[in-house]
Amino acid sequence: MYTLIPPIDVHAPARKVVFVGLRGVPDIQGGIETHVAAISTRLVERGWRVEVLGRSPYLRSRRPYRWKGVTVTPVWSPRSRSFETLLHTALSLFVAARQNPDLVHIHAIGPALLTPLARLLGLHVVVTHHGCDYERQKWGPVARSVLRAGEAMGMLFSHANIGVSKAITDGVRRRFSVGATFIPNGVEAPLANPDTSYLDRIAITPQRYILSVGRIVEEKRHLDLIKAFARLNDPGLRLVITGAADHAGAYQREVEAAAAATSGVVMTGFQYGDALLQLYRHAALFVLPSSHEGMPMALLEALSYGVPCLVSDIDAHLALDLGPDSYFPLGAVDRLADAMRAKLAVPDPAQKVQRAAGVLAAFGWGAIVDRTMEVYESALRGWKPGSARQTGRGLRKHVELGGRR
Repeated sequence: MYTLIPPIDVHAPARKVVFVGLRGVPDIQGGIETHVAAISTRLVERGWRVEVLGRSPYLRSRRPYRWKGVTVTPVWSPRSRSFETLLHTALSLFVAARQNPDLVHIHAIGPALLTPLARLLGLHVVVTHHGCDYERQKWGPVARSVLRAGEAMGMLFSHANIGVSKAITDGVRRRFSVGATFIPNGVEAPLANPDTSYLDRIAITPQRYILSVGRIVEEKRHLDLIKAFARLNDPGLRLVITGAADHAGAYQREVEAAAAATSGVVMTGFQYGDALLQLYRHAALFVLPSSHEGMPMALLEALSYGVPCLVSDIDAHLALDLGPDSYFPLGAVDRLADAMRAKLAVPDPAQKVQRAAGVLAAFGWGAIVDRTMEVYESALRGWKPGSARQTGRGLRKHVELGGRR
């Protein structure tokens, strides 16, 4: 599946985009990683040359390899909650600059802090804003200030911006007076697979478990979910928590302790491929009690399988308009328990196919990639790679023009 390759000939005529700001692809935990994996392979199908600069500790090889036509290049990074993202992004931009690609596509506002560096290196830059990460519970005041600065640098210094939700693009226009294109996350069409071998292995019965999928981080509010599940007091029901923490810490230990102390809670760690497919397909209910999301990939995936969903009433979830019975007040454990009980009491198998068809029609990757390519073309219009590298003076002019050439 993975083939080690020599460096690509960067002088080939096809246009090239380099993705920066993520851990890597494929089968690496994270919404941005899932997003880039889906977009990158489809860009290859449309004739682009695509390279992902991944973080070496997360990748399966320390040498460049090819996956579905995408070049994945490991770039060193520390395994550090505080410094990993910025150090890796800085190194990746220097790697990208040596290749002189048509575009560098930076994902998320943390890496976007270095957009001015990318411009000084002569790179043409698109930034995707995946969410206001400074609202995440795990960050302190200093980190939040850095993330706010990253949002500003990415929006003001890039050649084009993308926001994965309408709220994000509206906020960008309001705060920075620059344009941003709304392009949501997408979802893959589920593969037909009636197998239950993974469920058998973890002793889970189809349609007798509640599923949660996501990284073990504070804003996912696993503790609320575990408390609410305990109040259901149903010995035949299970709560399956799928995901892992990128960096071990107090919150992970707290979740693990709560799960161990609550009968019926199963923690599977990070899963992908057939195992994750089975977990989605056979779940009785999917719950996402988050306090912060951009455009939640796990929720879209659950909807694509037709699974009934219950989510907190934050703006990112409300934007999907799932119906009043699919929401509960953020942090209200009693209300969450009541809503879970009500959802489980009235299964709706007749709506499963309709629910899945609706989300696939609205969030299919084909149209999303087409719109992304339109943004690329607009960003490239009037600029030729390799000509007239951006200078400091050109960058100052860029600022004077409000962040757009």
